[in-house]
Amino acid sequence: MKDKNYSRENEITAEAAEAEGASPEEEKKDVKSVVLREAISWAKTIAAALIFAYLITTFIIVNAQVPSGSMKNTINEGDRLIANRLSYIFSDPERFDIVVFKFPDNEDLYYIKRIIGLPGETVEIKDGKVYIDGSEEPLDDSFILEPMFVEEDAVYEVPEDSYFMLGDNRNNSADSRRWVNKYVKKDKILGKAIFKYYPGFELLTNK
Repeated sequence: MKDKNYSRENEITAEAAEAEGASPEEEKKDVKSVVLREAISWAKTIAAALIFAYLITTFIIVNAQVPSGSMKNTINEGDRLIANRLSYIFSDPERFDIVVFKFPDNEDLYYIKRIIGLPGETVEIKDGKVYIDGSEEPLDDSFILEPMFVEEDAVYEVPEDSYFMLGDNRNNSADSRRWVNKYVKKDKILGKAIFKYYPGFELLTNK
């Protein structure tokens, strides 16, 4: 009887030892399983982040880098900025807004300029100043880099669904004055520029 109990105890001990001590092959399988679970977890996290970033940049913001000095000194070459795609869902663009839009002569390119002429307005440029609808007082141009060179007088009739754009660096800006298709339709405006975040943070106001 005693021998039987002793034999049973030995069997239980052997089973426990076998359960506690896995073979090298089983240990390798366990490590691979842990690594695989971690890899899947990281892949899900990265995929979610990429999808989130895509949705944000497609439907909410425009993340733009400025390639030229046409908006100096408001915005300089190399500046990075954020434009809000939702700004004009419930309201129309306003004069002096800084906007990112599809370049009318080549919609594969994005431009950034300041709105000067609104739909249906007559924009007249004479003696280096801008006048709207025959006003005797020129528009405020205190934000431009330097006084605009005096060129031949020009008059622009802005279509009802479009906007007339100028750069703040008016003496070195390819804007509505120079384009073949001179006006930007509202549905081609991608967003209103809100702030610069590189090389430093700065809010972008209407003027």
